Amino acid sequence: MEVLMSLFDFIMHIDQHLSEFVTEYGLWIYAILFLIIFVETGVVVMPFLPGDSLLFAAGMLAAQESNNLNVWLMIAILLLAAILGDTLNYSIGKKVGYRATKIKIFGRSFVKEEHLEKTHSFYQKYGSKTIVIARFVPIVRTLAPFVGGIGNMPYKTFITYNIVGAILWVVGLTLIGYFLGNIPLVQNNFSKVILIITLLSILPIIIELLKERFGKKTNSIQ
Repeated sequence: MEVLMSLFDFIMHIDQHLSEFVTEYGLWIYAILFLIIFVETGVVVMPFLPGDSLLFAAGMLAAQESNNLNVWLMIAILLLAAILGDTLNYSIGKKVGYRATKIKIFGRSFVKEEHLEKTHSFYQKYGSKTIVIARFVPIVRTLAPFVGGIGNMPYKTFITYNIVGAILWVVGLTLIGYFLGNIPLVQNNFSKVILIITLLSILPIIIELLKERFGKKTNSIQ
């Protein structure tokens, strides 16, 4: 529980934490950001790491001249992290497959079966474009390339959607943070802005869950 609370605090105040990282580690912040995005997209057991909020906060950080950060260099590094992360996840899915659901770490499943099922529902609805759409959906973002590997999606198809999705996700959210980051209203209400971003990003999952629940009720009535 304490770990979850620490993670929640990190996500909701990620601007403050990243500023502290810049003060303490200087230009190593580029490597830290690369590592977080790479692990969040590339390690199938790490879907809870911040993605959307981190990109937005990174853009805000680059907008502040005192940090001496180049937003385009940052975008290039984050793009590389996102593309390599998804590629690693795809490779893990291709090699490990459904055996991953049987692996347990500290008594917990390596990959939750229900998360895989939700990701499958995205594939059924959107096909290969799931790789792009999933970039904006927490949990599904991490599992989509993994499931693509399990399903033997052709690598050429995967890498194309991987690159397109990474560009839309990284460039879009980082530049939004960069251009809005110096607005006092955004700076003074950062936690609320991150909460809105998080809610918008999980909205597709909520909609799918509601459709599934009410769809079942309708079928049972009939």
